[in-house]
Amino acid sequence: MIAFELKKQGKKPLYETLYETIKQDVVLGKIKHGEKLPSKRTLAERLGVSVITVEAAYRLLIDEGYVYSKERSGFFVGAETGERLNKSADYSVMPVQSDAAGVDFNFSSLSKIMRKVITEYDRALLLKPPTLGVEELRKAISLYLYRYRGMEVDYNNIVIGSGSEYFYGMVVALLGRYRIYGVEDPSYEKISAVIRTEGAACEFLKMGENGILTEELARAKATVLHITPFNSYPTGITADYRKRMEYIEWAKSRDGFIVEDDIDSEFAVGAKPVETVYALDGGKRVIYLNTFSKSLAPSMRMGYMILPDELLKEYKARLGFYSCTVPSFDQYVMAEFIGGGHFERHLNRIRRKLKEQK
Repeated sequence: MIAFELKKQGKKPLYETLYETIKQDVVLGKIKHGEKLPSKRTLAERLGVSVITVEAAYRLLIDEGYVYSKERSGFFVGAETGERLNKSADYSVMPVQSDAAGVDFNFSSLSKIMRKVITEYDRALLLKPPTLGVEELRKAISLYLYRYRGMEVDYNNIVIGSGSEYFYGMVVALLGRYRIYGVEDPSYEKISAVIRTEGAACEFLKMGENGILTEELARAKATVLHITPFNSYPTGITADYRKRMEYIEWAKSRDGFIVEDDIDSEFAVGAKPVETVYALDGGKRVIYLNTFSKSLAPSMRMGYMILPDELLKEYKARLGFYSCTVPSFDQYVMAEFIGGGHFERHLNRIRRKLKEQK
C-alpha cells in the first residue's frame, strides 16, 4: 500500500517526484507485484495534489511497464501476464530509426569547439590516447549519463572505442569464445556476425511483444545475453521494467552476463527515457554499450562501453595492451561538445522533430 508524503524537490514537477517515488517503492518491493494502486482521485486527495498530477505520474509508470491499467478495475503494479509471439509483423520491411546526420546540425558550434581544442590542448593532441580513452571524454560521458539517464557511472569504468561493432568483438575477447551468446531473434545481423567471426557460438532466442520470450530464456544454453531493450531492430520492441528485471534474474541464475546495447535510447520522445538494465542491476552483471554514430552521424565512429568492476580488472589484465581506436583530437572535441551542453541541445532538436512527425 502506498504510504508516503509527497515533497516537492527543487524545480522538479510534482508528477515526476510522484512517479519516481512510486517507481522506487516498486523496485525495492515495498509495493508488491499485482498490488492494486489507489485511484487517481483517491491518491490525489490523500497527497493534496491535483488529479492531473497523479494521472501524469501513472502515465509515466505505465509507459515504462511498472504499472498497467485494467478497464473498470483500476491500476496495478507490474505488467499484464502472458506473452505472445508477434507473428503479424513483417520485420523485413520495418524501417530502422533514421540517422541524425543533417538534422539541424550546428556546424558553427562544432567549428568553434575544434578551434578551441587545437588552441587549448596543443601538443597533447599528438599523443597516443590512454587505453581506456582520454579522461576528459570519459568524465563528460559519466556526467551526461547521470543527468540524462540517472545512471551513476564511475568514469574509470568507461572504455572509448570506434563504435558498437568494435565492442561486440571486444566483449567476446573479454568474456571468452567458449561461451554461448544468446541474441534476440530477429536482431541486427551484425551482432551475430561479429560474435561468430570472433569464434563464439550464437543461440537465437525468439522475441515476443515485450522482448525475448520467457520460455526461450528458460530453454537457452547461453550464459551471455545480448539485448537491445530500448528499440530492438527490426521489431522496434521496447522491453518494460518487468522484462528487464527478468533478464537480470536470468543472468544471476546462470552466473552469466548481459550485454545491453542501448542504441537509439537518446531518441525517446516521452517525458522520461526507460531505465537501463545497467542501472536496474547496479552495474554488477551488465556491460553497457552505446554509440554516437546514430545520435550524431554515421561518420562519427565513436562509442563507449561501461564495464562492471569485476570485468574492468579482467579487461585491464587481459586486453589492456590494445590501443584506443579513436584519435585524441576527436575525443577532446566530443568531450567539449558534451560538456558544453551542445550534445543535449542537438538531441532535443531531434526529439522535437520526431515528436512532430508522430
